[in-house]
Amino acid sequence: MPACPDTNDYRALFLRPTPMMDMRAPAEFAHGAFPAALSLPLMSDEERAQVGICYKQQGQDAAITLGHHLISGALKARRLAQWVDFAQQHPQGYLYCFRGGLRSQTVQRWLREEGIDYPLVTGGYKAMRRFLLEELQRSLTSASFVLISGKTGTGKTRVIAQLARGVDLEGLANHRGSTFGQMPTPQPSQIDFENSLSIALLRLLAKHPQRIFLEDEGRLIGCLTLPELLREKMRGAPLLMVEQSLAQRIDVVIEDYVVDLGRRYALLYGEEGPQLHSAKLQSDLARLRRRLGGLQQQEVSSMMSAAFARQTQDGDLSGHRQWIALLLEKYYDPMYEYQLSKRTGEQLFCGDRQAVVAWAQRDA
Repeated sequence: MPACPDTNDYRALFLRPTPMMDMRAPAEFAHGAFPAALSLPLMSDEERAQVGICYKQQGQDAAITLGHHLISGALKARRLAQWVDFAQQHPQGYLYCFRGGLRSQTVQRWLREEGIDYPLVTGGYKAMRRFLLEELQRSLTSASFVLISGKTGTGKTRVIAQLARGVDLEGLANHRGSTFGQMPTPQPSQIDFENSLSIALLRLLAKHPQRIFLEDEGRLIGCLTLPELLREKMRGAPLLMVEQSLAQRIDVVIEDYVVDLGRRYALLYGEEGPQLHSAKLQSDLARLRRRLGGLQQQEVSSMMSAAFARQTQDGDLSGHRQWIALLLEKYYDPMYEYQLSKRTGEQLFCGDRQAVVAWAQRDA
């Protein structure tokens, strides 16, 4: 394998999805990482803790000796086999640890002993994270945003998906943005979300500094917070308004929250999936009790239960239309009108999904 130089060209690493293996411990990776990185740690969390205690009590040399003792024999061979496999599958990749120090240098040396000269990222995770934070601020300051707005169920995310210069904030957040929007798989960490957003904007702005299209969102997407500067720019950004009939909006909600979400639960949980899916929506609905009022919340809950029972019995989804229509008209539409009143940006165009896509594509 030809030798590649170590790098601190973080921009180049993120402009293309460069494969990277992360030498940090699993807990560090879970706290924050990059989309194209794979966790292949030198040490487990427990091993790292032992080495850290040794470092504080006895110094660096003793800590290094302990680390080599812990990662030796069959354990070292197993981990080395994983690093070799990654390097062979991704010859254009890199490895890194927290600061580009002992952990990544150790793995780099062990790979060389196996005949593989594999480069590392100097400065490591800390330097790349700092770069992405600074780049996010630069991107948000310089970018011109247009919001795709519209009532719940108009399919705003579907519009974003058709635009080459769109950024799917809900996709990055793994959440559909509403009270019912939690997925069966967890959201990324706040750091991961910010990293992914920074990389997405970096790539779009590198191609051409044109408008970037975002879905109109509130402060939170699930448990994740939009950067304050982005929120400020969104408040005054121009809007493209998506309008669909109530029947069409109900179709979208059924597709997203009944069919697609149900499929996800079934894939994850098998036979228990349908029951967990139904219970999840009922739990979400219960959180709206104060705003809907107790009687109306109970009414929607009964409708939802009957709809799932009918779906289970004969696969008929039509029962879901009633409770979805009630929620859209009594809860989501008034909330949307209130939120829209807070936007100060110019309304550039209004039409159905395909008309908005066509307008945006001409503008781009």
